[in-house]
Amino acid sequence: MGFFDKIKQGLTKTKTKMDAQLTGIFAAYEPGDEEFFEDLEETLILADTGVETTTKAIAQLRKAIELKKLRTGAEVKKEFVQILTRILKVQDTMLLLTTQPSVVLVVGVNGVGKTTTIGKLAAQLKKEGNRVLLSAADTFRAAAADQLTVWAQRAGVDIVKHEEGSDPAAVVFDSIQAAKARGTDVVIIDTAGRLHNKTNLMNELNKITRVIRRELPEADIETLMVLDATTGQNGLIQAKQFLDTADLTGIVLTKLDGTARGGVVLAIREELKLPVKFIGVGEQVDDLQPFDAKAFSEALFTR
Repeated sequence: MGFFDKIKQGLTKTKTKMDAQLTGIFAAYEPGDEEFFEDLEETLILADTGVETTTKAIAQLRKAIELKKLRTGAEVKKEFVQILTRILKVQDTMLLLTTQPSVVLVVGVNGVGKTTTIGKLAAQLKKEGNRVLLSAADTFRAAAADQLTVWAQRAGVDIVKHEEGSDPAAVVFDSIQAAKARGTDVVIIDTAGRLHNKTNLMNELNKITRVIRRELPEADIETLMVLDATTGQNGLIQAKQFLDTADLTGIVLTKLDGTARGGVVLAIREELKLPVKFIGVGEQVDDLQPFDAKAFSEALFTR
């Protein structure tokens, strides 16, 4: 199954909620019909696109209709897909991992799918020919290292772990030394789920980052925040809180197949100014997909 089909299938709930409404809205479009814009705005906001993003997208659509003299619902719909694609496609969504080793630091609150995401990403990177090492730096949650070990075994990659309750920065230090010794291409670091009001955990994240930069001063570092798409706008609030502490380079949006709030992808991109680099649209390893703005926008409007 190709990317477009995966996205289309994964967005079933979002599409089910939006499709009938959007199809009717665009089919009923007539030049000068203000009710069209009101209905479109309401549908997008209900899909968790966010007020700011929705307002911007509709303003751009109004301008395009006037400048290009669009007359039919089909023309307006095609233009709107292009507008959504432009909003999503401002930054490069590819991982920058050119050094040996490179580092992927994965952060987020508990329950969003960090460990599963790491396992899937490790499998994909290995499939591409990379030597991958997992660093079990979530020493806070019971059995976190055991869960990551299962994924390491599935993916056929190395793992470095300490006992539960150990210093996470020490795990990261040992992981980096192991990566250097083994000629590892990518180190993926799991971290404890943390909230902005857990000062000790946020300080711990800073300590981990300092260790990485001290031991690998020239390394490419991707800091990915994993968000659960089913939380909608709450996920956006979480990400804003992390921006103050972590130098985020991108977002991984999981469980997109289980929500009618797929519009949050647009809100994340527009309000956080961060690229969505991967989206999770299922349970299988290949259901973690590199984000494609055009395919995503088209899938929202394709039956």
